[in-house]
Amino acid sequence: MWIAVGSKARHPKVSQVAIRVVRFSEDALRHGVERHRVEGIDLPVTSTAKTVADCFKYRNKVGLDVAVEALREGWQDRRFRIPDLREAARVCRVDRVIRPYVEALL
Repeated sequence: MWIAVGSKARHPKVSQVAIRVVRFSEDALRHGVERHRVEGIDLPVTSTAKTVADCFKYRNKVGLDVAVEALREGWQDRRFRIPDLREAARVCRVDRVIRPYVEALL
């Protein structure tokens, strides 16, 4: 499980689940967060567009193939719109990285 925390926040210590902690700026941490109710608990989850942008941001950790597959599958399943993806990529500072892949997709 991956968890995003602020740049100065302490990372949680969890022993039951293997987690990877990534640090985001405050803008990147707040952008694209949706609230989902699961078993009576309100959980913050990032939107599909933000998740794809995050995959490109951490492409060296997750693999470029994973980022490209997330982009392709998200687009095929119509889980995001291109303007939303571009905005998420801008906030994550990967707009120049993701642009050629989006152009090839379209």
